[in-house]
Amino acid sequence: MHEHRDLTWKKLSSEYLLKDTWATIRVDVCEKPDGVIVEPYYVYEFPDWVTALAFTKDGKIILEKQYRHALNETIYEIPGGCVDKSDKDYEAAIARELLEETGYQFEKFEYLGRTSANPSTNTNMMHMFIAFEGELVQGQELDHGEDLEVLFVSMEELLQLLDKGAFVQAMHTTCIYAALKRMGKLKISL
Repeated sequence: MHEHRDLTWKKLSSEYLLKDTWATIRVDVCEKPDGVIVEPYYVYEFPDWVTALAFTKDGKIILEKQYRHALNETIYEIPGGCVDKSDKDYEAAIARELLEETGYQFEKFEYLGRTSANPSTNTNMMHMFIAFEGELVQGQELDHGEDLEVLFVSMEELLQLLDKGAFVQAMHTTCIYAALKRMGKLKISL
């Protein structure tokens, strides 16, 4: 078997350029295993995120439409958000986010794994779930700056939206495909 060499960089120094609630940026000086110095290397620190393909008790899938200012577009998404320090684990985080954004509480969660928006610059991971048996228990409790519309679609409608390329948030698309694969709704063969 082929031996793999260690590709890990050594961080020689690090300096924060900005520390704010939604933007923490640092610049590192690094040394590659071959001795080459890489500088500047910009790193964006974010809290971990969670998202879920969420199903109501009557089998509908909960989607959201939300304006995203950086794209200047209103887009389709699935519910999710940041893991808070008060969340005991990722499942608690997605349960809280679902309740806040949609008003729905879920009986069961299945963890699908994790993905990264951009591992070359971002420190965080997106943890993906399927949420089952959702029931409306309260109104929305949106964060400052959040304004979203909750939508309910069938599996057929979700697949049509995917075929049309309606989801542009890459991590949400990854979660949707992972959930469909886990549920046997997507056949992938090589």
